[in-house]
Amino acid sequence: MTYIIECQDLEFSYRRRRVLRGASWRVGRGVTALLGPNGAGKTTLLRCLVGLASPTEGSICVAGRAVTDAHERPAAQRLLGFLPQMASLPGMAQARDMVSYAAWLSAVPSNEIPARVDDALESMGAGDLARRRVRTLSGGQRQRVALASSVVHDPQVLVLDEPTVGLDPAARLAVREQIARIGQERAVLLATHLTEDTERLADRVGVLVGGTVRYDGTWQDFLDSYGCSDSASALGSEFERAYSALVSEQDRQG
Repeated sequence: MTYIIECQDLEFSYRRRRVLRGASWRVGRGVTALLGPNGAGKTTLLRCLVGLASPTEGSICVAGRAVTDAHERPAAQRLLGFLPQMASLPGMAQARDMVSYAAWLSAVPSNEIPARVDDALESMGAGDLARRRVRTLSGGQRQRVALASSVVHDPQVLVLDEPTVGLDPAARLAVREQIARIGQERAVLLATHLTEDTERLADRVGVLVGGTVRYDGTWQDFLDSYGCSDSASALGSEFERAYSALVSEQDRQG
């Protein structure tokens, strides 16, 4: 496999609390899910990856560009699209203006911005929302506009932090469909608490526990390694039981 994201021995602390502890991980094309309990360091890892935070130790490369190198960081960031959890969009702005602004921030040439914006909105199934004000959009519609903003500069890697949280089932399905389509063309890193998103979308899975990536592999290998023999439980899916088993094992090991 050709890896587009390579993280090596990352360390990060908030004051005296270590959040990342020698985290190493490699991600290729397709959709890769990042799971982990609350406080495991998922959002911190994503922030370091997209250059919004700097690890105290270690390195991050995206398509051969070092995010952790101040000189290479701007070029590396142009290869990335980022959708933070609960992205904030100004209510009075039109959807088209939000995507145009994202294109400008990502250094898309001004003469290309109108066509890029149209393409991004259409690709996210949001072409009919272009002239709508953000405050009039539903949660699912806002998320599709936010996705359009994150891909308008045609990044090689799309990083998503809890992209379906708070959405109703129909909107969650629509956003999942867009993510799956994007994953056919580029690398998508999806951090989520919703194991259903992982089951439906991910080709590969990474599990972050205690600031370290404790599992990295295919969805099926994960089930084979940590799946429970008792498949009769009606309270959780096979994937949820495997995930719980891994986290519990790592907690016991400290």
